[in-house]
Amino acid sequence: QVQLVESGGGLVQDGGSLRLSCAASRSILSINTMGWYRQVPGKQREKVATMTSGGSTNYADSMKDRVTISRDLFKNTVNLQMNSLKPEDTAVYYCNAAISSGPYYGDYWGQGTQVTVSS
Repeated sequence: QVQLVESGGGLVQDGGSLRLSCAASRSILSINTMGWYRQVPGKQREKVATMTSGGSTNYADSMKDRVTISRDLFKNTVNLQMNSLKPEDTAVYYCNAAISSGPYYGDYWGQGTQVTVSS
């Protein structure tokens, strides 16, 4: 199994920046894909950015010019740097780990961290 713990959310003004971090309980190289998703009440959870174990990244069109996903292999963390934040970015941000085979196959989620962007 994989436990994920997010940190770094909070309140920021329009145009500000935040850096989210997700700590995994196992080597992130053993995880096929890690990523960040977000959800607002009444809407489906949506992808923000993902990174494969090989280092390939993918970004949602709505945020690709404003976010960067990165990782620290020593700390087993995946980070999301968010810049030029807008009020519509307000959401709960979740870390995800997807393992596509083996005994730990499955999708794992963190508890979420609230990001609030004030206008």
